[in-house]
Amino acid sequence: MQWFWLALTIGLIVVEVATVQLVSVWFAFSAMITTFVTLIFDDLSIPWQATIFVVLSIVLLISTRPLVKMLLKKRGEKQKTNLELYIDKEAIVVEDIDNLKGTGAIKINGMVWSARSKDESNISKDEIVIFKEIIGNKAVVIRKGE
Repeated sequence: MQWFWLALTIGLIVVEVATVQLVSVWFAFSAMITTFVTLIFDDLSIPWQATIFVVLSIVLLISTRPLVKMLLKKRGEKQKTNLELYIDKEAIVVEDIDNLKGTGAIKINGMVWSARSKDESNISKDEIVIFKEIIGNKAVVIRKGE
Protein backbone atom coordinates (compact mmCIF):
# COMPACT_ATOMS: atom_id res chain seq x y z
CA MET A 1 0.00 0.00 0.00
CA GLN A 2 3.04 2.26 0.39
CA TRP A 3 3.28 2.46 -3.40
CA PHE A 4 -0.25 3.84 -3.62
CA TRP A 5 0.56 6.66 -1.18
CA LEU A 6 3.85 7.37 -2.95
CA ALA A 7 2.11 7.50 -6.34
CA LEU A 8 -0.57 9.76 -4.86
CA THR A 9 2.14 12.05 -3.46
CA ILE A 10 3.83 12.34 -6.85
CA GLY A 11 0.52 12.84 -8.64
CA LEU A 12 -0.54 15.61 -6.26
CA ILE A 13 2.82 17.35 -6.60
CA VAL A 14 2.45 17.27 -10.39
CA VAL A 15 -1.04 18.76 -10.08
CA GLU A 16 0.25 21.50 -7.77
CA VAL A 17 3.11 22.38 -10.09
CA ALA A 18 0.73 22.52 -13.03
CA THR A 19 -1.87 24.70 -11.30
CA VAL A 20 0.17 26.71 -8.74
CA GLN A 21 -3.00 27.41 -6.76
CA LEU A 22 -1.89 26.12 -3.35
CA VAL A 23 -4.63 23.53 -3.23
CA SER A 24 -3.14 20.09 -3.67
CA VAL A 25 0.16 20.81 -1.89
CA TRP A 26 -1.38 20.04 1.51
CA PHE A 27 -2.79 16.78 0.24
CA ALA A 28 0.62 15.93 -1.25
CA PHE A 29 2.26 16.48 2.15
CA SER A 30 -0.41 14.35 3.79
CA ALA A 31 0.11 11.55 1.26
CA MET A 32 3.87 11.74 1.79
CA ILE A 33 3.51 11.50 5.58
CA THR A 34 1.04 8.64 5.16
CA THR A 35 3.63 6.89 2.95
CA PHE A 36 6.18 7.09 5.77
CA VAL A 37 3.64 5.94 8.35
CA THR A 38 2.80 2.87 6.24
CA LEU A 39 6.50 2.09 5.92
CA ILE A 40 6.92 2.20 9.71
CA PHE A 41 3.68 0.40 10.54
CA ASP A 42 3.56 -2.30 7.87
CA ASP A 43 0.34 -3.91 9.13
CA LEU A 44 -1.72 -0.68 9.32
CA SER A 45 -5.18 -1.26 7.85
CA ILE A 46 -6.46 0.69 4.86
CA PRO A 47 -9.19 2.48 6.87
CA TRP A 48 -6.53 3.71 9.32
CA GLN A 49 -4.30 4.85 6.47
CA ALA A 50 -7.19 6.74 4.90
CA THR A 51 -8.06 8.29 8.28
CA ILE A 52 -4.46 9.45 8.77
CA PHE A 53 -4.45 10.97 5.28
CA VAL A 54 -7.77 12.78 5.73
CA VAL A 55 -6.98 14.11 9.22
CA LEU A 56 -3.52 15.30 8.17
CA SER A 57 -4.96 16.98 5.07
CA ILE A 58 -7.57 18.86 7.09
CA VAL A 59 -5.11 19.90 9.82
CA LEU A 60 -2.49 21.08 7.32
CA LEU A 61 -5.03 22.88 5.18
CA ILE A 62 -6.67 24.72 8.07
CA SER A 63 -3.50 25.51 10.00
CA THR A 64 -1.07 26.55 7.29
CA ARG A 65 -2.93 27.72 4.17
CA PRO A 66 -3.95 31.16 5.55
CA LEU A 67 -0.40 31.79 6.74
CA VAL A 68 1.15 30.78 3.42
CA LYS A 69 -1.37 32.88 1.45
CA MET A 70 -0.59 35.91 3.63
CA LEU A 71 3.17 35.46 3.17
CA LEU A 72 2.82 35.07 -0.59
CA LYS A 73 0.59 38.13 -0.80
CA LYS A 74 3.18 40.25 1.03
CA ARG A 75 5.99 38.90 -1.12
CA GLY A 76 4.02 39.49 -4.29
CA GLU A 77 3.09 43.12 -3.66
CA LYS A 78 3.62 45.10 -6.79
CA GLN A 79 6.68 47.31 -6.86
CA LYS A 80 6.38 50.57 -8.77
CA THR A 81 8.28 50.72 -12.02
CA ASN A 82 10.30 53.77 -12.98
CA LEU A 83 7.44 54.90 -15.19
CA GLU A 84 4.86 54.62 -12.44
CA LEU A 85 6.98 56.91 -10.27
CA TYR A 86 6.09 59.77 -12.68
CA ILE A 87 2.35 59.49 -12.04
CA ASP A 88 0.91 62.73 -10.59
CA LYS A 89 4.16 64.60 -11.33
CA GLU A 90 4.45 67.78 -13.37
CA ALA A 91 5.73 67.75 -16.95
CA ILE A 92 6.14 70.36 -19.66
CA VAL A 93 4.57 70.06 -23.10
CA VAL A 94 7.33 70.15 -25.75
CA GLU A 95 5.04 69.49 -28.75
CA ASP A 96 1.40 70.57 -29.00
CA ILE A 97 -0.90 67.75 -27.86
CA ASP A 98 -3.73 66.99 -30.27
CA ASN A 99 -5.42 63.63 -29.77
CA LEU A 100 -7.22 63.76 -33.13
CA LYS A 101 -3.97 64.19 -35.03
CA GLY A 102 -2.13 61.81 -32.72
CA THR A 103 0.57 64.37 -31.99
CA GLY A 104 2.07 65.64 -28.78
CA ALA A 105 4.99 65.18 -26.47
CA ILE A 106 5.95 66.04 -22.93
CA LYS A 107 9.22 66.22 -21.08
CA ILE A 108 9.44 64.81 -17.59
CA ASN A 109 12.60 64.20 -15.61
CA GLY A 110 14.70 64.89 -18.71
CA MET A 111 12.86 62.31 -20.83
CA VAL A 112 10.59 63.09 -23.75
CA TRP A 113 7.37 61.07 -24.03
CA SER A 114 4.69 60.87 -26.68
CA ALA A 115 1.58 62.20 -25.00
CA ARG A 116 -2.15 62.58 -25.27
CA SER A 117 -4.63 64.48 -23.13
CA LYS A 118 -6.95 62.58 -20.86
CA ASP A 119 -9.97 64.78 -21.60
CA GLU A 120 -9.36 64.89 -25.39
CA SER A 121 -8.56 68.64 -25.26
CA ASN A 122 -5.67 70.21 -27.15
CA ILE A 123 -2.78 71.39 -24.99
CA SER A 124 -0.25 73.91 -26.25
CA LYS A 125 3.53 73.72 -26.16
CA ASP A 126 5.16 75.03 -22.93
CA GLU A 127 2.05 74.37 -20.80
CA ILE A 128 2.55 72.54 -17.51
CA VAL A 129 0.65 69.26 -17.29
CA ILE A 130 0.24 66.45 -14.79
CA PHE A 131 1.31 62.96 -15.83
CA LYS A 132 -1.71 60.74 -14.95
CA GLU A 133 -1.17 57.33 -16.51
CA ILE A 134 0.51 55.32 -19.23
CA ILE A 135 -1.48 53.73 -22.03
CA GLY A 136 0.65 51.69 -24.38
CA ASN A 137 3.67 53.85 -25.01
CA LYS A 138 1.95 57.21 -24.46
CA ALA A 139 1.74 59.36 -21.40
CA VAL A 140 -1.77 60.51 -20.59
CA VAL A 141 -1.82 63.98 -19.10
CA ILE A 142 -4.17 66.65 -17.77
CA ARG A 143 -3.65 70.39 -17.50
CA LYS A 144 -2.24 71.46 -14.17
CA GLY A 145 -5.07 72.58 -11.89
CA GLU A 146 -7.80 70.42 -13.43
